[in-house]
Amino acid sequence: MTRAAAQPFERRGALDRVLSVRHLAWTRVDWHVLLVALSLLVFGLFFVQHMDAADQELGRDDIDFSKHLAKVLLTLPALALAMLVRPRWLRRNAWLVYGATLVLLALVPLIGESRNNARRWLPSPVGFDLQPSELAKLGLVIVLARVLYTCRLRNWSDWVRPMLVTLVPMALVALQPDLGTAMTVVPVALGMCYVAGAPARRILALVASVVVAFVLAYQLELIRDYQLQRIETWLSSMSPASLIEARTGAAFHTYHARVAIGNGGWLGRGLGQGVANEAALLPERDSDSVFAVIAEEAGFFGTSGLLLLYALLILLVLASASTIRERFSRLVVCGIGMYFAAHYFVNVGVNLGLLPMTGLTLPLFSTGGSSMLVTFAALGLALGLAAQREATLDEDAFRA
Repeated sequence: MTRAAAQPFERRGALDRVLSVRHLAWTRVDWHVLLVALSLLVFGLFFVQHMDAADQELGRDDIDFSKHLAKVLLTLPALALAMLVRPRWLRRNAWLVYGATLVLLALVPLIGESRNNARRWLPSPVGFDLQPSELAKLGLVIVLARVLYTCRLRNWSDWVRPMLVTLVPMALVALQPDLGTAMTVVPVALGMCYVAGAPARRILALVASVVVAFVLAYQLELIRDYQLQRIETWLSSMSPASLIEARTGAAFHTYHARVAIGNGGWLGRGLGQGVANEAALLPERDSDSVFAVIAEEAGFFGTSGLLLLYALLILLVLASASTIRERFSRLVVCGIGMYFAAHYFVNVGVNLGLLPMTGLTLPLFSTGGSSMLVTFAALGLALGLAAQREATLDEDAFRA
């Protein structure tokens, strides 16, 4: 065979090392996980569509459903491609994936765009601006799985590498600034360490150390002014009188989120009929505050149903991880389950006033191209890695 004739086969062989259809056991794919995820996506599309309809009826153009749908369709192929990724290739190139996300984070202070007093986005020709902090979360899950693949965290010295790979992207994100990413990265990293075999007492010791360090930084006023104000606003908003008093100032976002949630009652006001949509005073109602809109329009019963469905998705992903023998794949899928869990609890907690106000999406509901891209890629990896079970000689591969 000539060199020219052999080149297509060489390219196909190289691609086969990265993506492979024949190595995916389609009968082992957890289709029920995909069904639950797509159901949540459809519900999210309904809410955004009615936000757009309410805006059009009242002569506003804040929400554009067609753009959101275009981003969904543009990023949805990431799910299929991620399903085909070979576990062995991903494990060998985990540092490359992680490094690429760090490069993107490092570019943000140089060429990133500023919005709402934060520099988090990189201009992109793909139809939406990239938010590297979202991509970094998935990159961190992958590289942590690689580090913990050969590290059992039996000694304190074993914690050095996991802590370093976690702190580097957190430091870069802190420059943007992005408190929401830090609030999700920490529990994901600690959860993966626990699954990797870290004793619970050491994790509790680390959590206690972080809390003590935060309290000291707060007392010594080492936290930035806007962050300090956000925390003080959150603490004062626990009192209804203080919340109402600050409703036109620092607590504007918190106040309107609480009002929308309380206005939903038991049965809700109906799609597109909530005050959050009619008055359009709630900031980021299609992304960070989408839960408040859902709570107002679906009511207690409807919102509870959607939250239970979301919790089911998280539990199914974690259950899928528990069936994987190969350690690296198991850690990645587990990390993805914790990624969804962290976003779920932080987004809902922020809107309910249980956590300080910060910008964080609710995957599959919120608008945003980067969020959708990472969500679909994470889902695809979780489904694909669970179905591509390679032979392994890991010492814990056959543990129950």
